[in-house]
Formats: sequence, C-alpha cells, structure tokens
Amino acid sequence: MCISAWIWQAHPSYPFLLVLNRDEYHERPTMTAEWWGDGTQKILGGRDVQAGGTWLGCTRNGRLAFLTNVLEPDPFPDAKSRGALPVKFLECEKSPLEFAEEVAGEADKYNGFNLVLADLCSKTMVYVSNRPKGEPASIKLVPPGLHVLSNAGLDSPWHKALRLGKGFKELLYKYDAEEEIPARELVKQLMCDRVKAERDRLPNTGCDSDWEWNLSSIFVEVDTKRGRYGTRSTAVVAARPSGDVEFYEAYLEMGVWKDHTIRYQIESLHQ
Repeated sequence: MCISAWIWQAHPSYPFLLVLNRDEYHERPTMTAEWWGDGTQKILGGRDVQAGGTWLGCTRNGRLAFLTNVLEPDPFPDAKSRGALPVKFLECEKSPLEFAEEVAGEADKYNGFNLVLADLCSKTMVYVSNRPKGEPASIKLVPPGLHVLSNAGLDSPWHKALRLGKGFKELLYKYDAEEEIPARELVKQLMCDRVKAERDRLPNTGCDSDWEWNLSSIFVEVDTKRGRYGTRSTAVVAARPSGDVEFYEAYLEMGVWKDHTIRYQIESLHQ
C-alpha cells in the first residue's frame, strides 16, 4: 500500500527530502533500486517485475514520481497497472501539471491511486488522485511544506499519517538547518514504527476491519492466506540545493534486510 512523507521547498538544506515505505506481498518479484529504462532518461528506482512499473522513481534531469494505492474493497481485477504511471511520467517531457491532466482523462482505467509528480528544476509538484470513486480525478499543486501520503487523500489525518508527520517534524528540529540528516536515521526513527491504531479510530474504507487494523501502522507486517504481506523496502531521497541527490534504500531480500545508496547530480538544475 505504501506510505510516504516529505518536505518540499521549505528547508534550507533540502529542497526535497522524502521517506517512503513500500508495502507488498513478499512473494511478488521485485528488483531493488538501480538505473534502468529504455528512454532518453534512465530511471532510478525499484521495479515491480510482475507488472514492470515502479512505486518511486527519479531521473538525472530532475524529475521524480511516486505513488500509493488507495485502500478500498473489491479492486477491479482487469485494471491497468498503477505502477506504469510514474514510469510514463519519467519517460515523457510533459510538465507535472500537463501529465496530471493526461492521467485524469484516463483515471477510471485504474484502481484507486495517489500520484505525486515533481520537477525539481522548475520547483513544481502536482498531486493527482482518481478517488473518491465516481468523481472526476482531482489535481492539486502541492504547496511548500511537510506532507504525508498514505492510502487516502493527500495529508488525510489517518493514524499512521499523523504519527509519521509528527515524527518527521520532530526529527527535522533535532538537526541544525545546515546539518546533514543521515538516511539511516530517518529510516530507524520514522519508518520502522509498528504502532497500530486503536480499533475505534480506524478509517471506514469498506474493507475488513482486521485488515484495516493490520495496515494501520507505518511499518506493516501481517500473514494472510496469500502469504506474508508488509513493508518490503524503505527509500530516502534527499536533494540538495547544489543538485546532488542521494537515493538510499533498505530492502528485504531472502528474509534479510540489506541497504545501499546511489548518488547522482541533477544535470539541468543550473542550466
């Protein structure tokens, strides 16, 4: 399902700083973050081997996209893969707003999604979602500040979103404005939180209440009839004013947690 939090154009050392947990069935084949793609711009991110898309990706020309699914009962079995949306954006030359408008025109072909599109060079970020069901897709410019996205709309006050937003804000205050925030510290302090919501504070999504409860923590781990489901990776993307970007990923491989870091420079930031 995924959950993410980020600060956007509101920190002197980080024009963009993102933390994101990816939740998925452990049996679903996945590639860890690396450079891939056939377009003019290679994509950096993990990859869903089954459908070919991604939940988080970025490029050397300053584009970035990530998504979460919307928690809802009875998803449409023949819907198009939501993971293709970030890939399509990263491979095209449309602005975030232009691409969001394109997605809105075909939003009914997908199950519920929240999609964030950003251009770090133009300092533009757009949020698009095809829920609530039956209503036109919503498109919003994301203002500067700290934002959280779980499995409802942007900045919805779900238990896990409130906890992550509060924790992120507190952690930022622990560091001086010019001080580097270690990616491992962000993961350890924020993204491993297993505290679930109280039963009477669960959202009313129409899903089974036990399922909602098991998904109500920031870090998810639950056994199902299909197998183990939960948090399989955590990513931190940190962009500096200089255009230096650090992509850190902690990931589960054969029951063992591993991590790695990939760094690159945004090519067109100062052109």
